[in-house]
Amino acid sequence: MLGGAVTQAINWHWIFWINVPVGLALIPLSAARLNESFGRPGGERGAQPAGARLDLGGLALAGAGLLGLTWGLVRANAVGWVSGEVIGALVAGLALLAGFCWWERRTAEPMLSLALFRRVEFSTASAVSFFMYGSVFGALFLTTQFLQSAQHYSPLQTGLRLLPWSAAAMFVAPIAGKLADRYGNRPFMTAGMLLLGVGLGWVAAVAKADLGYGALWLPLLFAGIGLALVLPTTSAEVMRSVPMSEAGVASGTSGALRQLGGVFGVALMAAVFARKGVYSSPAAFTEGFRAALWVAVGLSTLGVLSALVGWPRPNRVRQQSAVQPARLEIAD
Repeated sequence: MLGGAVTQAINWHWIFWINVPVGLALIPLSAARLNESFGRPGGERGAQPAGARLDLGGLALAGAGLLGLTWGLVRANAVGWVSGEVIGALVAGLALLAGFCWWERRTAEPMLSLALFRRVEFSTASAVSFFMYGSVFGALFLTTQFLQSAQHYSPLQTGLRLLPWSAAAMFVAPIAGKLADRYGNRPFMTAGMLLLGVGLGWVAAVAKADLGYGALWLPLLFAGIGLALVLPTTSAEVMRSVPMSEAGVASGTSGALRQLGGVFGVALMAAVFARKGVYSSPAAFTEGFRAALWVAVGLSTLGVLSALVGWPRPNRVRQQSAVQPARLEIAD
């Protein structure tokens, strides 16, 4: 809503300037309130390991690899998926990430232990997050355009009509987080991805050029509630799947996968949406919009399956419940 107001009243470039005063205000607050901490594999949290060095080789390979994948996905719809630029960027990105994995297995002090991905809870929660961000970013990118190009709403009116989707997270996510502490993260991750898929599929099924908002707000609310159930529980699942000494690495890895999922979702859905004359009329736009939203539903379905893969077995639930109080005490 704020983005729509700024875009309409000033200029869309100003949505980036909004972050500047927030960042400036956080500099003194973080300096005063946050303490430096270091993780040590197999050790205690809070002390820097002796002789620890920055893994410059891993940093360069991971950064360049992710840049290659992102570049290829972002440029694909502009220059073509089979263009030399896109294929070269994607192949180079994959090769560099393969080199990163090779390097991390052999260096004495890796920035990322690949053993993290052998933890079912971590890998499946990261997969849920990847597919969730891909589905949400791609769907939101096109839904915003649908409301303006096909429904002829202004940017501010569009932001207001997206409130059932966006505002639901503000109210539902804290409740979901508290309930997940009692009943576990997996039920909420699974239900959230299911609701997200149902909401987006509902929008795809009813979308038409002269669609009234009365038919749109409820499926958007479903999608928003689903998003609110997944956001806090995937982060919590990632954190509880690793020792405290590896929490920073796990969080950073999951965050990188989330952002890559968002880029992947936007690129994939834009490729399905784009067709000759798609902006020529509201009806043509809506046809491409519907096809792209079904891709978002497919990504949500993959998120549901990922959540189900990591569903704890009854004996594992009993073991986790027995050790969880001690882990919480350490965290506190």
